[in-house]
Amino acid sequence: MEANYCLLPGRGVLRLSGADAHPFLQALITRDLDSLSPECAVYGALLTPQGKYLFDFFLCLKGDDLLLETEAGRLETLTKRLNTYRLRADVTIEQETWEVAAAFGADVDGALGLTGLGAARALGDGIAFLDPRLDGAGARIVAPSGQAEALLAAVGLDPSEAADYDYFRLGLALPDGSKDMVVDKSLMLESNFEALHGVDFDKGCFVGQELTARTKYRALVRKRLLPVHIYGPVPEPDSPLMAGKWEIGNMRSGQNDRGLALVRLDRLAASGGLEQTLRAGDATVALQLPAWADFELPEAEA
Repeated sequence: MEANYCLLPGRGVLRLSGADAHPFLQALITRDLDSLSPECAVYGALLTPQGKYLFDFFLCLKGDDLLLETEAGRLETLTKRLNTYRLRADVTIEQETWEVAAAFGADVDGALGLTGLGAARALGDGIAFLDPRLDGAGARIVAPSGQAEALLAAVGLDPSEAADYDYFRLGLALPDGSKDMVVDKSLMLESNFEALHGVDFDKGCFVGQELTARTKYRALVRKRLLPVHIYGPVPEPDSPLMAGKWEIGNMRSGQNDRGLALVRLDRLAASGGLEQTLRAGDATVALQLPAWADFELPEAEA
């Protein structure tokens, strides 16, 4: 695949500024911000006190300010949620009129002059960083509106469409916000956040830490967000994933022959395991294990 870029109109940027911006966010989110620097971006999430998914985002630095890149349609809701925790902290939370682009394909790292997971640098008036979740997952660019395309063309990348990037990230089994994780319901480890460098268990407290840690240390992960190969029309999100008469999960996002599904592991094992043929809507579906998985799936029950 050639090195491509596209704008991501579904993404937006918050700016957190002020003397307390770093410690304020550090106390709330799943990721340790001690590794955040002008040369390194990170990925994390904000959870409910019960440990359920609310928002996930990428974080990078612009001077002393923190830029938080997340779903554009939920920026206002996230701003309100963060402000409920602000109290007297010296932090200002503002929605930026910046745009977000993705760069993906062959040698994006080299084109952008970046090396290593999450590596970041200034690009014009904006910032480019490698996806902190996974090697080979491309890069993100946040820049003032109207600048990203020219900046990426200048480093030799070819224009593409957001749908092309979506197909690319589905091939890597990377979730895309609330398209793949259910707000106020999904758990971080079910959504593979540990394997994707989105949660730290040594950082100290964060909102929802107790349940997240208990899920890990008591091996209570009962579901997994898994990639699927689709044969037939793409099933609608939330379509039941069926093994015969067994409902073993639900589809999330999909495009062409790729998709993601949230799967009940006990039902997967009881119905025949990973190798069985499944159905979702009018399509036949084959479950897969991500190449980067740090977990195993239960074998089919005898």
